[in-house]
Amino acid sequence: MRPKISVLLPSYNEAGNIEPCINNIIKILNDTSHEIIVIDDNSPDKTWQIVEQIHEKNPRVKLIRRMTEKGLSSAIITGMNSAEGEYFFVMDADMQHDENLLPVMIDHLDKGSDVIVGTRYANGGSTGKWSFLRKFLSIVATSFAKFFLHISISDPMSGFFGIKREVYFKNGENINPRGFKILLEILGRNGNGLKVSELPFHFRNRLHGETKINNSIARSFLVAVLDLRFGKWVSSTFLLYSLVGLSGVLVNLLGFMFFESIGVGDLNTGIKFLPVFPISVFFGIELSIISNFILNNYFTFYETRYEKWAAVRGFIIFSGVSALGMFVQLGVFQLMSYKIAPKFGLGENFETRFFCEMISIFVAMFTNYFLNSNITWTVNKPKRFQ
Repeated sequence: MRPKISVLLPSYNEAGNIEPCINNIIKILNDTSHEIIVIDDNSPDKTWQIVEQIHEKNPRVKLIRRMTEKGLSSAIITGMNSAEGEYFFVMDADMQHDENLLPVMIDHLDKGSDVIVGTRYANGGSTGKWSFLRKFLSIVATSFAKFFLHISISDPMSGFFGIKREVYFKNGENINPRGFKILLEILGRNGNGLKVSELPFHFRNRLHGETKINNSIARSFLVAVLDLRFGKWVSSTFLLYSLVGLSGVLVNLLGFMFFESIGVGDLNTGIKFLPVFPISVFFGIELSIISNFILNNYFTFYETRYEKWAAVRGFIIFSGVSALGMFVQLGVFQLMSYKIAPKFGLGENFETRFFCEMISIFVAMFTNYFLNSNITWTVNKPKRFQ
């Protein structure tokens, strides 16, 4: 007979939390038919081994040990695809989500809700003892996601929610298992047709282990929102690269303006195809190359980023493949500034040079994107991350 409830606990290095977490859930759901599925990404602290021992005493507690695949979202999808319950509930394995709310959340689904979300931001909920910075960043990210994805609930990135089995399998094929948050994926792709309820809860402090939050969170979040909003038309990686490129344009222009303002002149080379070398343009390009490499390495291509001394090698490759773009920009600038602009009666002044610089930057940007996306970060060996 199918259990009514499947509780999914994705885990990684939760040896100190997993047993009390499971025991608390069993106590709350004692009178409800249920199963508890722990999806563990082969934790080095052997969380999976503790779950195996619990399973021997209680077959309702099940383990999925993933030996190669990693990641929170894909772990939840793996658990949902294996779950047998009528309702799926997703919780953290670190006891920061309040298991006492499960009966109330079940009642919401019984009464017709498709999804029930434990929210930290509705009246009666809280983020616990978060620092001001963490709370501020969370609120900003939540507001950003709600605005871009047109989601009305207060906490679309909650990791504590329940969903009906048939609702998941009806919409599951559209969910990106590499997404930032599964709830955000569900609401972002299918939210308009779902009846969603919220239940406030107090986010509890972690008792054991370390938080999984790291410097890739902001990048993963932005990738998820861009993919949900624009993924039908263009890849999120290209959009991230474009954002970095726009920042590089700003750096390029600021560098160009600075060297122009201090009176750095052009260099007469005597070379036929480049008789005048605009030094201010060159320095603007170099500054943008440095900033673009840093941001692309730790933002756009995070999974295949160069680390420590390997970053030097990456920067050399990046500079090499960007060299063509630099010559394209210099050539376009010279063509615009010394050939085309005079034909239109534009004098050799700052405004004209600035305009020519803008055009040359955008022409070179497309060349740089093609070269760097196909050469620079494809030669680096991919890494796996939790």
